Amino acid sequence: MEKRRQSLLRAHIKEFVLPPISDGLVLGRASPIGHVAVGRALSLLSTTAFEHIEIDDDVISDILVRKAILRKIPPSQLKAFVLEEVKPAMGAEEIIHLSLEIELFLEQKLG
Repeated sequence: MEKRRQSLLRAHIKEFVLPPISDGLVLGRASPIGHVAVGRALSLLSTTAFEHIEIDDDVISDILVRKAILRKIPPSQLKAFVLEEVKPAMGAEEIIHLSLEIELFLEQKLG
């Protein structure tokens, strides 16, 4: 009987961008790194300002989000969205990247 061995190496590569977080992170209560350490790392990697939102929850402990996002929606609205929509898809040990798309519709009566 003849033995054959094959090897295959496949890689998916893409550019590492700074900061490595687009809009924010959701940190699980049992995540391997806390918001203070992540905040320090972000301050070293980027000039983008991030805001910390603490959450009292059994799964989620914190949200780190770009301050520019919070100029468009209030922290309470983001917090409610994360708890309702993101929480069911994550475990307490996870850290989830947030990529947010926010549209504002403005109207002003003239005269």
